[in-house]
Amino acid sequence: MKPEFDRYAKEYEELIQDPLKVRLSSDPQFFHLRKWILLRRFYERRKIPTGELWWLDVGCGKGDLLNFGRGYFGSLSGCDLSPEMLRHGEGIDIRVQQDARILPFPDASLDLVTAVCVYHHVELADRAALTAEVRRVLKPGGIFAMVEHNPYNPVTAMIVKRSPVDANAHLLTPGLSRSLMSAAGIKPVETTYFLYLPEKLYHRLHLLESLACRIPMGCQYAVFGSRSK
Repeated sequence: MKPEFDRYAKEYEELIQDPLKVRLSSDPQFFHLRKWILLRRFYERRKIPTGELWWLDVGCGKGDLLNFGRGYFGSLSGCDLSPEMLRHGEGIDIRVQQDARILPFPDASLDLVTAVCVYHHVELADRAALTAEVRRVLKPGGIFAMVEHNPYNPVTAMIVKRSPVDANAHLLTPGLSRSLMSAAGIKPVETTYFLYLPEKLYHRLHLLESLACRIPMGCQYAVFGSRSK
């Protein structure tokens, strides 16, 4: 059976559009940019140099998020179950996942692993195994960032319900995301909520949104965890 997202690859941008989402931004790159800003600021706050770090984006799709990391991280890699989605990634080390529970990378090799809106597509029975794989490929002290739709936000819940690509999705609460990390030996260190404001307001009022990052009502959230040594 072909991976689910092979069916969506050619029309993916059109399929994920929704009138409510367009009100936030009509440019899909804005949503990738917001996630990139979260990652960059996480490292900047901790004064961690990134020029020699190796970043893997699990479920990278067409590599849109990884493209923001060019020149900032030392090495960029992505993997995805869908070969059709990966056909569009250029200039990035991308690898096909043959199994949702297995990452095609060596033990303790990566400094950062991200999974952006991936886990709600992972079968419930496979989530623990995937998280254990993330821990396996992370170096001791390496960072795992899980970004997910916030089920507590009514706008998000409506968009997901209407989206063809989310027909089989099961949203995760922030608490469940942290529990998955903890059970795998990845210590949660920060939970951030974002996407409160539409693009036009965000560019003027981004400091206001930053102040709201602990209020659990943003359209999406990010849980950062560190692999136990």
